[in-house]
Amino acid sequence: VQLQASGGGLVQAGGSLRLSCAASGRTFISYNMAWFRQAPGKEREFVAAISWSGGITYYADSVKGRFTISRDNAKKTVYLQMNNLKPEDTAVYYCAAENRSYGTIVVVTERQGYDYWGQGTQVTVSS
Repeated sequence: VQLQASGGGLVQAGGSLRLSCAASGRTFISYNMAWFRQAPGKEREFVAAISWSGGITYYADSVKGRFTISRDNAKKTVYLQMNNLKPEDTAVYYCAAENRSYGTIVVVTERQGYDYWGQGTQVTVSS
């Protein structure tokens, strides 16, 4: 699967952005999807994940209550709605996919568990 992330930009603190990640291929429904982010000088960190069915979601504590991950299997797209953005949310955001958990209730939150990555989209939050 190939992933194309978009939707990043510059926003003031308290604002909102919605990131999109479009996937190629016919088996999108079999992939668990996730968003990670990497700030300058820091490790890439988990943000949110959603199961292949869309029925299970996980969030990093730092974004819980502010970010929402969702997917549209018909459009082969996963979204990350980001509200009440903070300067510390500034990073390059990457979408990722893995299909080893298809058919299970397992949702991976570790970077090493994902095999496919998009190119990243920059999110900058000004104070």
